[in-house]
Amino acid sequence: MGLRIQNNIAALNAHRHLTITDNALSKSLERLSSGYRINRAADDAAGLAVSEGLRADIKSYQVASRNTSEANSLLQVAEGALDQIGNMLTRLKELATQAASDNTSSSNRDKLNSEATQLKNEIDRIADSTNYAGTKLIDGSFNGASTLSTNDAGSIAAIANVYDMSVSDASAGTYTITASGSNLTLTSGGISQTVTITTAGTANFSTFDISFKTTSAASTTAIAAAFTAMGTMTISAGSGSTFQVGAGNTSQDRITFSIGDANTAVLGSASSSYLTDVDLTTGSDSQVAINIIDQAIDDVAGIRGDIGAVQNRLGYASANLATTIENVTAADSVIRDADMASEMTTFTKNQILLQAGTSMLAQANAAPQVILSLLK
Repeated sequence: MGLRIQNNIAALNAHRHLTITDNALSKSLERLSSGYRINRAADDAAGLAVSEGLRADIKSYQVASRNTSEANSLLQVAEGALDQIGNMLTRLKELATQAASDNTSSSNRDKLNSEATQLKNEIDRIADSTNYAGTKLIDGSFNGASTLSTNDAGSIAAIANVYDMSVSDASAGTYTITASGSNLTLTSGGISQTVTITTAGTANFSTFDISFKTTSAASTTAIAAAFTAMGTMTISAGSGSTFQVGAGNTSQDRITFSIGDANTAVLGSASSSYLTDVDLTTGSDSQVAINIIDQAIDDVAGIRGDIGAVQNRLGYASANLATTIENVTAADSVIRDADMASEMTTFTKNQILLQAGTSMLAQANAAPQVILSLLK
């Protein structure tokens, strides 16, 4: 072979391999110290992109899991309040049953009615004050109630002066209103119902879940004129309250539910009367009150049943989120985390190669010294 001193090819080759080994050793050290296979985009650009997307989803799922827990807590607050309202309704039923008996004197009925009034006031207080983080739950504002609109804003204002309208449970659609004397007819979808309006009490279109209650001593003529001016009204269905339980922006990532109204003006609808109308001062009124209270008890039980159903749904949603977080985290780990056993094997190999390469570079650098013997 030729002997040259200008270029030591063996040394250059040994140095190149030594540099490669040193870089690989540094990479192994970085992975072992961080625990990650991907520490920068250059390590695996595609893998990093997938991993970042998975990590964003994991964070969203974790927040969604907290959302389900908070929604469940909200429902527990509402259910606890409704439990107390149910207890008061049971007491009201006792009072009404006692007052309905002819062996109860007028003075005793007055006392029973006084307690009933206090119970009704407390039901309204609880309904209006029960809240979660400032959001009222059972006063009707959380139930996604139906809303009323019309092309003639003035007609709504006119009606508000004489009648308080309740459409919270009505079906969405367009309703035509016609008046004839003291009779008011409501028509929608080919179905009609006629009620007689008076200057006192409540007119209840039970077919449509729409009721009107007088707010002033207006004449039946004024009331009829106000509704006739409206002509038609449109009721839009409420959407309830929505909780984000997924990582995306689709309907499948949200749970919407509502909580019914527990006020005495809504509970116990029976024969155009409500819980607020319960009066125990006479035997006949007390007998009517029993029916109203029974309906109110059913109403509250229905609201609690709805809450329980939603709580069960949220429980399954929470369990699914926990499983999803676990599986997506595992997928991210496969892409991003370092296999410590495999990496330690690579690190040990590179350590040995570095030592061997260093030794061989020293040998290659010493080879040209042989040429000096030719010059003696």
